[in-house]
Amino acid sequence: MTVGRVYRMTAAEGQGDVLAGALAALRELVLTKPGCSGIDLLRDDADANRFLFIEKWDSVEAHQAVLGSLPPEALAGVMGALAGPPEGTYETYL
Repeated sequence: MTVGRVYRMTAAEGQGDVLAGALAALRELVLTKPGCSGIDLLRDDADANRFLFIEKWDSVEAHQAVLGSLPPEALAGVMGALAGPPEGTYETYL
């Protein structure tokens, strides 16, 4: 069973392209982690400051095991470009 970790986030005003670049870099790093089978990065057509970052994992436990292994600088660019904290949920692929 594949589990999706879905992050909904909004860039701070004028930071949409910065966030897009930071998320693309984060995607490349996370894809190397065990248990990750893919990542979709989507930008809202109606609001260029809104993004979805959807990670595909073998299990919730696989995702949680990786959280502590990411270096702080890997997330710094993302966090610095956000208007507020991202919303994150686990979703099960059917």
